[in-house]
Amino acid sequence: MTTAHYLRLIDGMRSKEFPLERVSSGSGISGPGYHTTLLLGEDERSEADEADRLELRARRMAEHDALLALLTLRWGEPQMVSLWSAQERMLAGEVIADPWAEPVASCEYLLLWRTGDRWTAVVLYLEDDGPGCELGVLVTVVDPP
Repeated sequence: MTTAHYLRLIDGMRSKEFPLERVSSGSGISGPGYHTTLLLGEDERSEADEADRLELRARRMAEHDALLALLTLRWGEPQMVSLWSAQERMLAGEVIADPWAEPVASCEYLLLWRTGDRWTAVVLYLEDDGPGCELGVLVTVVDPP
């Protein structure tokens, strides 16, 4: 996919109605007040060696940076939101509402824009113990935790 395709996908997510119940749709999940999607998932090729996976991670991080640059031109500087305190609350037993639970459980931070009545977040999921990398987006009217 190209960055232009990502922008069209994000625009579609921002204009689409939210379902009344949680549903899966291809590479994402939608529910009351939110849509999520994985723009770039983990490479499933088990035969890929460490060098190939590091190269893939570098390409995905470059695509992440290009998407951020275009969204910043469109909406201004994003808020960089640390998820540390929400992670601590989750570990203490607090339930974090969708669509924030997955990023809180998986990421240190996310980049967030508020435009109109919706939040748009770009999330980079990095493996702690390897070169894996996934790029996700969520659009929601649910305030961040």
